Amino acid sequence: MGIINIVENIKKIHEDYIVFIHVGNFYYCYGRDSYILSYLFNYKINILKNEIYSCSFPSSVLARILNQLENKKISYIILDKRHNYEVDDKQNFKNLNTYQKYYEKGKEKFSTKMRIEKIYQYLLENMDDKTFITEVEEKIHERRKI
Repeated sequence: MGIINIVENIKKIHEDYIVFIHVGNFYYCYGRDSYILSYLFNYKINILKNEIYSCSFPSSVLARILNQLENKKISYIILDKRHNYEVDDKQNFKNLNTYQKYYEKGKEKFSTKMRIEKIYQYLLENMDDKTFITEVEEKIHERRKI
């Protein structure tokens, strides 16, 4: 069974938990959990095949990540691939869990970043159109006026 399937099965039981998978010297999370990590720690979200989102960080920063999640009362579970996805650690904040709140914030931030990326790509594709670039600059300048 692949990692994605493992995460999907765990999420059926622990829907509002960030699920970390320990693989080698990194921790990975997938799907909705990626939005939260990207939002809180500014980690890049990778888009895998089949539009699955992924986020990762080195093992050396795990304590800092968990400390921040505990401060924000976000429930999490850590699974270790080496030990057949056995639970290494788990924190459940029950009714105080703010997973959904940070998921919404992370999703919004990622959506905005994707919109900006599309605009950037469009500008790159049209960089030879000096009139267009000038119009864009003027529009930006208009917004800066007080």
